Amino acid sequence: MSKQFDVVVIGGGPGGYVAAIRAAQLGFSTACIDEMKNAEGKASLGGTCLNVGCIPSKALLESSENVERLQHKFAAHGITVEGMKFDLATMLARKDKIVSQLTNGIGFLFKKNKVTSLLGRGKLLARNGDKWQIEVRDGATVDTIEATHVILATGSTPRQLPGTAVDNKLVLDNVGALSMPEVPKRLGVIGAGVIGLEMGSVWKRLGAEVTVLEAMPTFLAAADEAVAKEAFKLLTRETGLAIHMGVKIGEVKVGKKDIKVAYTDAEGKAQTATFDKLIVAIGRVPNSKDIAAEAAGLQIDERGFVVVDHDCRTSAPNVWAIGDVVRGPMLAHKASEEGVAVAERIAGQKPHIDFATIPWVIYTNPEVAWVGKTEQQLKAEGVPYKKGQFSNVPLGRALALGENKGFVKMLADARTDRILGVHIIGPFASELIAEAVVAMEFGASSEDIARIVHAHPSLSEAMHEAALGCDGRTLHS
Repeated sequence: MSKQFDVVVIGGGPGGYVAAIRAAQLGFSTACIDEMKNAEGKASLGGTCLNVGCIPSKALLESSENVERLQHKFAAHGITVEGMKFDLATMLARKDKIVSQLTNGIGFLFKKNKVTSLLGRGKLLARNGDKWQIEVRDGATVDTIEATHVILATGSTPRQLPGTAVDNKLVLDNVGALSMPEVPKRLGVIGAGVIGLEMGSVWKRLGAEVTVLEAMPTFLAAADEAVAKEAFKLLTRETGLAIHMGVKIGEVKVGKKDIKVAYTDAEGKAQTATFDKLIVAIGRVPNSKDIAAEAAGLQIDERGFVVVDHDCRTSAPNVWAIGDVVRGPMLAHKASEEGVAVAERIAGQKPHIDFATIPWVIYTNPEVAWVGKTEQQLKAEGVPYKKGQFSNVPLGRALALGENKGFVKMLADARTDRILGVHIIGPFASELIAEAVVAMEFGASSEDIARIVHAHPSLSEAMHEAALGCDGRTLHS
């Protein structure tokens, strides 16, 4: 007889493993199926985010920023070092150690919460009475288990560049970009999104000449225009990335030791660039291929997303889907919160997620973070608004850090003063945005933030001043 569970989660990423833990906490017998393995062939929970995405990229970003500080910034503090060198192998080993520590941590949490971990690829088969049949395939080993409820959390995979195969030797996706054994002299990046900019920044600081080719005419189109403009200036002038917008990629020739990329630039002129390595970072697609048999009746749209309602219910009874495989932003924290919400809905609770207050972060230097509406969105929607903006230039803490580029921008409703959006570029923007998220979740006004006492000296004072600026009463500009 097949093993039976109340809840089975397919996918062990930040959506899936969190959903499994919460379901177990609520008293359900729970299993989580995931196929990712480490170098030793053992289960490596955490999905793309923890294994080959969010976590390892932040580890390398920090290492590369330390190199840059030592080379270019410490002299201002009176600190000089002769013969500075770095060991890339040690950096990569540190990155791998962090990943291993966290993946093992998820295994510990599964044991603590009595979640059964199953190694393999999960597939939804058909319903037998009120139980779903689920295939678990690990190589030649195939088992079948049963569940009353199934949560699909299969994540996403890198979008492929047509006609160019990723081998993670010369042509790289996010996996290869995190594991280059030596710094390439000439690095090409196709795509000026989050992954392209973060990985380009890492290898530029470590000594590569980095060229970024982006098809879209507008840089960081999802971000506020003022933030995007500042980010482009700082990433090109200070980080040193060569970013070309509005290009059309032509033939990509992969040789034995290099790659030649033919493209048409924004002015319509034919160009050719030669790289030692090429990172393809043109977005991600939902991992929905072969996750369900036809008999399951699972509806998948033309873009490959599993169709769900507002509460993450699919077209199949008692089957839910969360994270990158469904509508909405492909963000780890969005997936996690959906996982928690689905587990609680299965238990009969009524959780709520406000998609309008999900924060976005790009971990470049300076960091970029935002929540809510951009100024261009408010203009397009005809929403009357007011804004306050405060530069980090005169900020005491930012000056002490030696990181006083960027600003905080707040947008508030002109009639009610309710905060509609906050946009930050500068040091620790990823941490500062949390105040804005909390404020918006509680329906705060710019006046509320303006009346809150912020510690001095701190980076959060820029948020305070931006709020004051919504009524034209900044104190330090």
